Amino acid sequence: METHEGGAAALATAERPVAPNRLATNALGLPGVLFCIVTGAAPLVAMLFNVPYAVMGSGYAAPAAFLLATVALTIFSVGYIAMSRRVTSAGGFYTFVTRGLGRIPGVGSGVLIALCYILFSASVFGGVGYFAATSVESWTGWSIPAWVYMFTALAIITVLAWFHIELTTKILGVSLVLEVLVLVILSVGVFVHGGAHGLSAKPLNPAEVFGNSSATHTFGTAAAGVALFAAFWSWVGFEMAPNYAEESRDPHRIAKTATYGSVIGLGVLYVVVSYAFVTGWGLTESAQAVKDQFAGKYDSALYPLAETFVGHWLVVMMQVLAIFSPFACAMAFYNTASRYLFSLGREGVGPAPLARTSKHSSPAVASMTVTVLVGLIVLGFTIYDSSTEAALLQLATWPPLMGVLGILGVMALTSFAIIRYFLTTARDGFHWFTTLVAPLIGAATMIGACYLLIKNRTVLAGDGEVPFVKYLPETIVAMFALGLVIALWMRVKRPAQYAVLGHSGHADPAETAEAGDTADTAGAGPLDAADATGLA
Repeated sequence: METHEGGAAALATAERPVAPNRLATNALGLPGVLFCIVTGAAPLVAMLFNVPYAVMGSGYAAPAAFLLATVALTIFSVGYIAMSRRVTSAGGFYTFVTRGLGRIPGVGSGVLIALCYILFSASVFGGVGYFAATSVESWTGWSIPAWVYMFTALAIITVLAWFHIELTTKILGVSLVLEVLVLVILSVGVFVHGGAHGLSAKPLNPAEVFGNSSATHTFGTAAAGVALFAAFWSWVGFEMAPNYAEESRDPHRIAKTATYGSVIGLGVLYVVVSYAFVTGWGLTESAQAVKDQFAGKYDSALYPLAETFVGHWLVVMMQVLAIFSPFACAMAFYNTASRYLFSLGREGVGPAPLARTSKHSSPAVASMTVTVLVGLIVLGFTIYDSSTEAALLQLATWPPLMGVLGILGVMALTSFAIIRYFLTTARDGFHWFTTLVAPLIGAATMIGACYLLIKNRTVLAGDGEVPFVKYLPETIVAMFALGLVIALWMRVKRPAQYAVLGHSGHADPAETAEAGDTADTAGAGPLDAADATGLA
């Protein structure tokens, strides 16, 4: 039972004003963090948008692609959670790589991941515009340009970003519950009727992902990289728990529960829904249904399934939620991007004003910066092609293609950072599987997925001559290199700030104990250990 002294101390902590450049403390419990994470994955839109692309790449084996991604991300999460119990900061991947591999690759990862989340946020506005424009036109006959909906949604999210994070989680929570409910109802309807031709185990066979005959017959090719892109893209955001650690009531416990819950929970949902899709259409017919959707026969190949196996009322619910789901997803990505920029600004990697908070303890300046950058990306794609279809097929495909490649690359680096961190700084927490074998498997998986994505990027984008797609790998390397240059410049020009990179937020007791009278030696990588020693 808590003592009176402990209760008083907790009350005093809760009432203490938030320090400058600090986020609100004790603002989020487990449900709030889960809403921020899982809604970022946008289950409904992930299925509306990504299942067709998974079918395009692997035919009726799309459920197996989601199954493979579930296993891969679960294994990656083992080491990730072990490190999140030691390191809690809004910096997420950036902080993890910095603590494990050193400041220079850490800053490279931080800049890359922040830009990736800005791309993700912008891309989801394409989904908002597409589904809002098509649904409103089908209901009313009014043809309103997709860009109107996109910029309206951005304006609303910008206003919400000024307020307390708890307000955002309430909006995300309502959206999430309704999205999952709709998908479950659709799946049950398909299974109760036995689908188009009965139920089969073939769609769950991982071997069918590679060179699937139904995909080859319909699209002329079967690209496993396309299927895996769609699968991994459906989970983007699952790793957000550490980003909200500074605002969580119990960051160590919440990070573990929220990460495993989101990875495995979403995995089960995605496998079930994608299986319902290919079963509802029929194994050989599912690829043709996707081709018809891409040809404009219907807004989503999931809508006819809902009409056939449940009823028109479910179609209407899906159309309404297809507008709010990407809006909630964009909000979640927007919040994560702003926290990465906030973290970079607080540590001197980015401009110092990025670390300024509002009176509600939200990352105000970082959020406004995200608004400007997202607005420019959306504007650029609108000028390039203002059609409603382009919002989904270009804005909602090309930026995620770049972002997913960047995320997978950083996840591979994070896996190696976890290994080194527990072999050096946190030796007391080393475990042969949790902090060595699992991260190695995770890194190998992410590197393999990167290779397949790069190899098949032109198939997914539909036009390999577009610079945005053609120079995808080079652009990712350039974004990472930008961070390296910033870190090297800081090492020479701002040694004091450089010495404490990656150590904002909650400290790991092991690092604190080892720090002694040095400015920063814990977590120093091979590229900067000498600098830390010299600054001691």
